[in-house]
Amino acid sequence: MIKVIIERKIAQDMESTYDAAIKDTLRAILEAPGYISGANFKDANDENHRVIITNWSNLISWQKWQGSEERRKVIAAIQPILTTSEKITVLTA
Repeated sequence: MIKVIIERKIAQDMESTYDAAIKDTLRAILEAPGYISGANFKDANDENHRVIITNWSNLISWQKWQGSEERRKVIAAIQPILTTSEKITVLTA
């Protein structure tokens, strides 16, 4: 199993837009082969810093999702409200 940590900085006052878009992302990811679970967090010291932690059965499953058309579509919805590029960290045991 692997963990994927995705960090994003969203523009000020765009929290509700981001939260709505993330719900669409979570619906899409549920169908991704190899996806196990995930959670969305807000930095306690910076409400514009968001962290998503997902669990995948293996690296190949994550890479397929990362490069998929489905992910591109859902990410396109939040791209305009990000102030920086998302940072992705893949962790293995």
